[in-house]
Amino acid sequence: MQKTMKYIVAVGVFSLLLCNGAMAAEQNTQDLAKASQNPVANLISLPIQNNTNFGIGPDDETQNILNIQPVWPFSINENWTLITRTILPVVSQPGVLTGGEGRVNGLGDTTFTGFFSPKDSGETTWGVGPVFLIPTATDDALGSDKWGAGVSLVVLKMPGKWVVGSLFSNVWSFAGSGDQDINIFTWQYFINYNLKDGWYLTSAPIITANWEASSGEKWTVPFGAGFGKIFKIGKQPLNGSAQVYYNVEKPTYGADWTLRLQLQFLFPK
Repeated sequence: MQKTMKYIVAVGVFSLLLCNGAMAAEQNTQDLAKASQNPVANLISLPIQNNTNFGIGPDDETQNILNIQPVWPFSINENWTLITRTILPVVSQPGVLTGGEGRVNGLGDTTFTGFFSPKDSGETTWGVGPVFLIPTATDDALGSDKWGAGVSLVVLKMPGKWVVGSLFSNVWSFAGSGDQDINIFTWQYFINYNLKDGWYLTSAPIITANWEASSGEKWTVPFGAGFGKIFKIGKQPLNGSAQVYYNVEKPTYGADWTLRLQLQFLFPK
């Protein structure tokens, strides 16, 4: 009887440890998911995002943009963090957008943003800072040949299983030999709902306005959603997602819809 009681106690303790371990692992996964969805989180990451745009021009051509966008935070002092985000696009441009050159492949213009964010911002997390456009395009059809600068702002909240916020920026050109001046507004709202086992639902369309374009050609307004999951390969945590967006407003030669696939390497401290 005494041995039986010891066995029952041992099994109970073991089960409790397993349960607590599973709960802790689930909480860590949810925390990592929220951090990966927060543009100003204190988290080093490397998102590789592929956007395939369909239905461009009268011949329904396809454009592909692979964005390599490392995120690297730096602690400035006990109160502030600087979060840097670089977007390096590798572009496959269809002939309708190259001025008769046919399809052109290569590197596009680079965007660099630095968000200054308080380490203790309360319930509302925010960051603000400069954004720079760097003319790194390997072909005139892939970039503007202009230097640009502007300001970017992100505001978000993370109540319960939600991560909800908006990212705004506007860039103006100030130098370069390109023919067209740049004045582009970008608004990305993001709504994420985190489920069990690292799964989540997401909607993060990128709305843009080209203020230099003629009337009726300024806005691109997508609408859609997708899903994602936090997982590991070996010890490396990853964030994979798939999203689909339809452009309810677009320029004449804008895409009808977009398929976005992303794999994000996460490096928690």
